[in-house]
Amino acid sequence: MPISDNHHYILSYYRTGEITGALFFGRLAKIMRPGPIQMDMTKHFADEAAHAYYWTEAIRRLGREPLKLRDSYQDQYNEAIGIPVNVMETLAVTQVFERRVINAYARHERAPNLDPVVKETITKIMEDEKWHIYWIKNALTGLESEYGKDHIEETIKRYWLADKEVYANTMQEHEERIDEIMKGKG
Repeated sequence: MPISDNHHYILSYYRTGEITGALFFGRLAKIMRPGPIQMDMTKHFADEAAHAYYWTEAIRRLGREPLKLRDSYQDQYNEAIGIPVNVMETLAVTQVFERRVINAYARHERAPNLDPVVKETITKIMEDEKWHIYWIKNALTGLESEYGKDHIEETIKRYWLADKEVYANTMQEHEERIDEIMKGKG
């Protein structure tokens, strides 16, 4: 039996976000100087591309085709707070965003009667998401001598506050659909 319209939208939304992330990190990895951050950024963009494929595959296994969605969460984010201006800001905003992603996936994973295909996909992706948080945290620590620990922490806090505002202002439809899924109504 095909997935519900709510699940179809949510999984397609995840897919669109992963595609957006892959394209963003791929462009960054391409222009960065070789080194540890460029290497990890390259793996990060490869993970995001794989996640988009996993969601595409899951949606098809569940009897639907992915929806073509115009915007991702990142697009709304960039419009509200602007594009980061250096590597440190890019990593800071990514750290905030990756935590948002992990929390969203963890919440979805707790949905009652979750289809095993969705659960399997979330579980597979979560391993990579945990690594994304780890490598970015380490990279930010490595940048403390260049940017200063306090400045990095202030930047993360600024992006965290912006993330809360963007989420509250732009994610109503997403939240309503997730709430329905969490109530077991698909």
